[in-house]
Amino acid sequence: MLGVSLVSLLRGSCGPWSDVRQAQEDYVRRPDSLLVREAEQLKILAGLSRPRVCAAAGLRKGVLFTEPVTGPSLGELLIERPSDTWELLAFPFAELRALHRPGASRRLDPRGAIGARSIAGTFLRKFNGLSGTCYVNLLGAERCEPGPREDVIGMVRRSVARLRGLRMALPGAEGMTLVYGDLKPEHILFPEGFKERPVMLDPGLLRASPMVDVAKLISRTVLFLAAHRPGSQTAGQIIAGIDAFADTRVRALSLQERATWRRGVLTLWLMDTVNILSTYLSAPAALPLPALGMALVGQAVPVCSLVDEVSAALSDKTTKHGAWDLALAHALAVAS
Repeated sequence: MLGVSLVSLLRGSCGPWSDVRQAQEDYVRRPDSLLVREAEQLKILAGLSRPRVCAAAGLRKGVLFTEPVTGPSLGELLIERPSDTWELLAFPFAELRALHRPGASRRLDPRGAIGARSIAGTFLRKFNGLSGTCYVNLLGAERCEPGPREDVIGMVRRSVARLRGLRMALPGAEGMTLVYGDLKPEHILFPEGFKERPVMLDPGLLRASPMVDVAKLISRTVLFLAAHRPGSQTAGQIIAGIDAFADTRVRALSLQERATWRRGVLTLWLMDTVNILSTYLSAPAALPLPALGMALVGQAVPVCSLVDEVSAALSDKTTKHGAWDLALAHALAVAS
């Protein structure tokens, strides 16, 4: 059932609720369940000098307990200190150097990877074939007014078709490097304050290119800004910091390699954005959403417009070189 959308599950595609509950009980007893793998990953990471992660306290009946971590999140610090965005984004990546080095994949048994946190894997699972078409057609059914909903469905449909083609140019999923996998602002905390080493929560280690971590952090940061809308001045500083941070990742590359890297990050960024937004839009009205999810549902049209227009630019040979700047401009617009 990990590959089934919440909408499908709640509408009975997996049978009556008693069957779903029994399948859930069977799953949490499996030795390879997702949280068993996550607990094992926390133990592996705790044995390394970096990254600094929350401590696992125990696993019982499908619930993973960790020791509490205090302090502001990366998202909170970005709003509070927007002029320090470049440095704030650099902190978690300094922690992840050991994972991003060639050969790091030897630290993780392939069976212990959490493929469910893969951007491209999630995208293909959501938007695959006939079930994917039905999924898109149901977006916003219980969350959006008719006019905006039609706009959203049209933009998502076009974007998904383009991103499926762009996916073919991404680096292979298997490689010699590891990625943290679920890198987002709320999973990076600073218990000793700004400029001290952060603590990372909720790993989803898998074998992939380091650009996956870059893309997910940028995507989730932009969505965080879209939900909080801190205003043009603060948003402008944060977006400029994201651009500067991305530049530091490609300084040692040739011009051609830089262009390829930016296209890869952009493709993954857009995939991740449509993955997350579609999850919130497909949720039944009776299902409570977190504050971030509710805010993004209200911003669905401008966020979908970002994905639609940037994916169009990225797919066109005459405009693909300007797609990065276009994405930053749209990110500023939705955050303002």
